[in-house]
Amino acid sequence: MLRGAVAGRYAEALYEIAVRENLVDQLESELKAVNKVINESEPLRKVIIHPRITANEKKEVLANLFKDRISEITMNFLGFVVDRQREAYLADITEYFTGLANKARNISDVQVTSAVELTKEEKKNMAAAMAKSTGKKVRLTYNVDKKLLGGVVVRIGDKVIDGSVRTRLQTLREHLRQIS
Repeated sequence: MLRGAVAGRYAEALYEIAVRENLVDQLESELKAVNKVINESEPLRKVIIHPRITANEKKEVLANLFKDRISEITMNFLGFVVDRQREAYLADITEYFTGLANKARNISDVQVTSAVELTKEEKKNMAAAMAKSTGKKVRLTYNVDKKLLGGVVVRIGDKVIDGSVRTRLQTLREHLRQIS
């Protein structure tokens, strides 16, 4: 709960600045790049989240890494996050910021999990159906989970549409238990 609340407040504040300065796309890509660098380097990640390393030392490390690669706004934001000891929430802040940007762009991220790899035609039909049902442009990501046995599970934000055979079998099993 705290993680989402913290990420939301910080992301919303940065998003307001980004909209005012007309830099939403740039700040989003910079945040994603910073997160990628931090997440791909275990030693760097440990330095950034270590409680005994001072805020000034962390800001110096970030400045040395990103000084010519990100805007002053993003660098100041990172410094602010470090000063407030919220660096562990940076990935969540970035995700929330991206969600705000996508909402403004009328884009919805949809995750489709199926038991088998979908064909190009099935993916095309799925994209059309999701765009129609959400009324938005959709960005689909596809995953395969053989445990589903058949069917698909679709996640749109926090909404889940479960059309998997596994879930139907579990529902049928529960129904039969209640009958007997």
